[in-house]
Amino acid sequence: MSALPQALNFEPAEIRALGRVDYAACYEAMRRYTVARDETSPDQLWLVEHAPVYTLGQAGKKEHLLVDTGIPLVQIDRGGQITYHGPGQAVVYTLVDLRRRALTVRGFVHLLEQAVIDLLQSFAIVGERRPGAPGVYVNGAKIAALGLRVRNGCCYHGLAFNVDMDLAPFSYINPCGYQGLAVTQLRDLGVDAAPADAAHLLAARINALLAAAAKLALP
Repeated sequence: MSALPQALNFEPAEIRALGRVDYAACYEAMRRYTVARDETSPDQLWLVEHAPVYTLGQAGKKEHLLVDTGIPLVQIDRGGQITYHGPGQAVVYTLVDLRRRALTVRGFVHLLEQAVIDLLQSFAIVGERRPGAPGVYVNGAKIAALGLRVRNGCCYHGLAFNVDMDLAPFSYINPCGYQGLAVTQLRDLGVDAAPADAAHLLAARINALLAAAAKLALP
């Protein structure tokens, strides 16, 4: 068994509600924070919305953008293919030192998915994982997308949760690289929630799961 980090972190991640922010500026800010952080830097969860934008992961294929609608396409350094961000979507960027929390990338992806599943369960909605396709699905339709980048044991990017948005831009792409993948959102599942409120609920669940993971990491 590998040794635990000397400074295993049991503190909750700081929550920063940033409102609607420019995607490119937010992306650069995440990268700067991650590059500059050290062993004392707090983990943070950034809660944001974005103006309409498509983002393409580092191995993404531009042919998954099926129609040029004029919505900007930004190539970024997370994993995964193409996805859409827009008003009405709760985005939670997870600036977390995985090494300090003794978490693997796969374990953290599972944790983020579980946070979404737990939130859906609170609304009496069954969320599910799909093998080989990170994210959370309801009746086969994707409601939350995940993508991470890890640098020196610290991750950034995070998850996007569809709350109350125009889903049409998803029809102009192969979401996450899957042709014909259906997408859904809380509003269409009968839940009236503000994106900012959903983001705070997600952040609370992420912190609760981080605390539980830290207890499990104890020898």
